[in-house]
Amino acid sequence: MRSESETDLRLYNKDLAPVAVSSRSWGWFAIFNTWCNASQSLLGYTLAASFFFSYGLNGWAVFAAIVLSGFVIMMLINLAGEPSVRYGIPYPVLARASMGVYGANIPALMRGIVAIFWYGAQSYVGSTAVLLMLTVYFGEGSKETFLGLTPLAWLALGLVCVLQVALFWKGIEWIRVFLNWAGPAVYAVMVTLLVMIWVKTGTSLPEQVGIVLKGHKQTIGAQISDFFAVVGTMIAFYAAIILNYGDFSRYVHTQRDMRLGNLLGLPVNITLFALLSLLISAGTIALFGEHLTDPTAIIARIDNDVLTIVASLTFFVATVGINVVANYVPPANDLSNLWPARISFRRGGIIAAAAAFCVSAAWVPFISVFGISKFVNTLGAFLAPAYGIMVADYYLVKKRTLVVKDLYDGARTGAYHFQNGFNLVAIAALFVSSIFSVSAVWLPSLEILKGFDWLISAGIGAAMYLVMIKVFSGALDPRNRQKQ
Repeated sequence: MRSESETDLRLYNKDLAPVAVSSRSWGWFAIFNTWCNASQSLLGYTLAASFFFSYGLNGWAVFAAIVLSGFVIMMLINLAGEPSVRYGIPYPVLARASMGVYGANIPALMRGIVAIFWYGAQSYVGSTAVLLMLTVYFGEGSKETFLGLTPLAWLALGLVCVLQVALFWKGIEWIRVFLNWAGPAVYAVMVTLLVMIWVKTGTSLPEQVGIVLKGHKQTIGAQISDFFAVVGTMIAFYAAIILNYGDFSRYVHTQRDMRLGNLLGLPVNITLFALLSLLISAGTIALFGEHLTDPTAIIARIDNDVLTIVASLTFFVATVGINVVANYVPPANDLSNLWPARISFRRGGIIAAAAAFCVSAAWVPFISVFGISKFVNTLGAFLAPAYGIMVADYYLVKKRTLVVKDLYDGARTGAYHFQNGFNLVAIAALFVSSIFSVSAVWLPSLEILKGFDWLISAGIGAAMYLVMIKVFSGALDPRNRQKQ
């Protein structure tokens, strides 16, 4: 039998430990900028711009859908973030309360793997912005390719990966400073880009925006369908961050700071970002005769070396920003939670970065051809029920009260030991309730629920857990249940 100290090493290190209120340095502005960086990637811009051109809705309906989705996401985020603000614990440690001290590794690893794949995807996309800047200085260079990338493209990808690790290595305080700087910087470049386009197009820009805002004639049914498609797509875009939001809210001073930052960073920020995306994309129609939703393509067509360099650097920064928020901190904590005695936050981050580089390197010749969406989305399908179970457990079962020391205690007498460290009821509820969410990934007939399948799956997970915990309560150690 392990001694107490040996048992604790399986569950505790300084990176997973609760953050004392006196040690927290994040206010509402840091949370606001966290969401700015989550939305301001190249992929985020393309998504926001496409809403106005890929759907038949008029622009005002698109804005209404974006605002609604912002409030829905904010509500889900506030629920997920509250326990981590109260107790200072990250997502994988909070998961121990419902899944068991060792069972928490199941949803944590699923979240980590999903993040690593998107880390690699975002790094590749970010490297295209850096490649644009390098081309200004060195020209296109050799056309020879290896794994689909030219030497200059490999240099761009290498720079992106190395610079990201260098930033992340500085720790969470440097990450906060970076996010606070990066969010406003991206807005500044987008406004500059808009002004340059407006100067070139004159009055034709407002005219083109007016045309886009009118949309196309549709039936009422089609309008309703497109409206909820936009809402669902927005929820799906932010879904992965919702689950592990505690990885960031644990550093916030107060619940009020968290809620204010979420309000400004979600409904307000994503609506403003969508507005800028609309204006710039409409400007490309007036300027080039076609709408462009890829910022790097827009910058290349404007053909201004200074703007190219500044904008490329800024969009690289934006890519790093979303990787910090959605794809680096989560797997770093999740891998650390797997083996706390050997894997620190830094080591977890290095492992995640190395795996993500392999994804980036394989992007052009393999992944972009065969796709990763089914694989990644299948794993991600388990995250929505996990969210529902964790929220239901914290608010309805635990009544917002956790025994923090027992979250780091693997002894049989610990409140969250359950059955050898696994809450079999919660784990069973997770896998059974995931049948729907996995089906939504694979069955074309459920594609109409895109985005909303996340909300439905979370609700099913919560409901199934609450039912099963009553039906199978006898399977839980009564001594443990008394402590909960």
